[in-house]
Amino acid sequence: MADVLETADAAEPVEKSDPSMDTLELTDPASEIGSLPPSPAVDLPEIITNDNMDHETSSESTLRWIVLLATCLVMTGVYYSLDIPAALHQPLKDYMDVDSNFELHFNLLYTVYSFPNVILPFFGGSLVDRYGSAVCLIAFAVLCALGQTVFALGATYRSWNIMLAGRTIYGFGGESICVAYSTLLAEWFAGKELALAFGIALAIARLGSVLNNIVSPVVANRISAPSALWVGVAFNTVSVLLALYIYFLDARHRGGQQQQQSAVATEGLRSGNDLAQPLLADERRRQPLARPRASIFQFGPLFWLLSASCLAVYACILPWNNVASGILLERNFFQEAPADCHLLFPDQCSMGTLQNHSNPSVNAQNQTCPGRGFAPILPQALNISATDDFPAYETVFLSDADIDCNKPFWSNGCTRDYCNALHQATETAGRVMSIPYIISACLSPLLGRMIDRVGYRAMIASLASLLLVAVHSTLALSKLTPILPLLGQGLSYALYSSVLWPSVTLTVDKELTGTAFGTITSIQNIGLAGFPMVVATIYSHSDERYIPHVELFFAGCAILGSILGVVLNVLDRRTGNRLNSIDGKGDGAGFLDRLLAESDEGMEPATVQQDIRY
Repeated sequence: MADVLETADAAEPVEKSDPSMDTLELTDPASEIGSLPPSPAVDLPEIITNDNMDHETSSESTLRWIVLLATCLVMTGVYYSLDIPAALHQPLKDYMDVDSNFELHFNLLYTVYSFPNVILPFFGGSLVDRYGSAVCLIAFAVLCALGQTVFALGATYRSWNIMLAGRTIYGFGGESICVAYSTLLAEWFAGKELALAFGIALAIARLGSVLNNIVSPVVANRISAPSALWVGVAFNTVSVLLALYIYFLDARHRGGQQQQQSAVATEGLRSGNDLAQPLLADERRRQPLARPRASIFQFGPLFWLLSASCLAVYACILPWNNVASGILLERNFFQEAPADCHLLFPDQCSMGTLQNHSNPSVNAQNQTCPGRGFAPILPQALNISATDDFPAYETVFLSDADIDCNKPFWSNGCTRDYCNALHQATETAGRVMSIPYIISACLSPLLGRMIDRVGYRAMIASLASLLLVAVHSTLALSKLTPILPLLGQGLSYALYSSVLWPSVTLTVDKELTGTAFGTITSIQNIGLAGFPMVVATIYSHSDERYIPHVELFFAGCAILGSILGVVLNVLDRRTGNRLNSIDGKGDGAGFLDRLLAESDEGMEPATVQQDIRY
């Protein structure tokens, strides 16, 4: 810029020897600047230095972090309600009327949520590209709040149809809002710790899932299952209010940018300087209506392979979480008692006000059973006469499906030990199933920052897939504590999500970002819609058991993800190494590649540190 100013001061006016030159409008830029009169030359530095509008001020830096925090809190409410059925698997099973198809109906809650999103996020991405991420964030948050309200009403009236309708409405906004917030962060953090921003967003947002896993079972056990769902409605309402606040911040920021740009251009025109014309042209280019219509046919093979990897790997994470409570209850916290364990008096209540005397459970060796982590033994048959507090009850064969711990007859009168143990087990399972989300929330910001500095996104995605193979194989084939496998699940989730979503922006052109996020979300939902039905089918054909066949299915998905990860690395290397490079610009070098190459050239460590800074 200094060179331009020196040229403007030192250049002599160019004389025209040929009158025909008066009609020429294309002249040499240097001579044009040199021919400027002295007064415009004084204004020239002001016009040129206003190009620094793209340089972020301290107030703008603060604003984008405020937008990030508000966006995270919006998604916290969305994730809280999204995962409520998973946390309430057993309470909903007890609360709903006796239903032999409970597992089918339960998994349908996730299928009807995901099925519309096979198509909707694609259009949602186009809407985001056309109308802006902040506007769409509000619209999708409202749909989520409406859907959760209908879902809670359905549970209140014990109607599967209304509940499924509510989850369908929630699905219209639940995944598309992910497209909106991903695009919003890509706009605010372009070139500025994008992976870190995504990591922080995932961390804080997923705290909603953690909070849900802890709070919802407690509310359901202490009050009722519908009450836990209405808590979700409150979270969604807060999300709508925060989305409105984000729109206000985004609109004010964009308006300030346009005013500043227009002021600079107007000042340039007043001074008679044609250098203001590019600013006006740039302002016109920034208008939303000037955005081109995007098409999925503009995406390359690297994007599609990344989408296939997303489909396989997320099948081991999100559909698993849907039934995690049931898996953990069956495997660890509420196991089926040994066959030789029975009540001392099999035709009498086990514990409660209807119990006439002590009725312990013993095995063939007359030892107390079944022990910690097992379901207490139920009576085999009952013939209870009516009392002032309870109606008469008679059955020749009692199963766990007959027990409704929401009714005082069972929770206080006849099987208090069973209901207390079940409540404790569901709350324990809720806390344990939160481990992956807690690990992900803690590690994602750190991993995002690390990936910004070291690259190797495709390699990290492959590593996460391999770790998931070990996780689900352990859960399927061993009786080890679930803590260690779930720590691995959380690490895999954090690694994969930290590299997946920032990688999307590296595989498509900038103007296609919203459509790309919508497309990959649609592909992801193909699995999220179909896999719950696969899980329900495997469960029903395995004598209503999750272990081992359901877990082996998840292990198979992880193996497929690992294979796709290897192919992703091969293709990335052949197409410029965009995913594994540090800056994502396809320089063909990750952190270790650069470090080794520069060490071979004898570079000083300080030079290496400056070279790898993102």
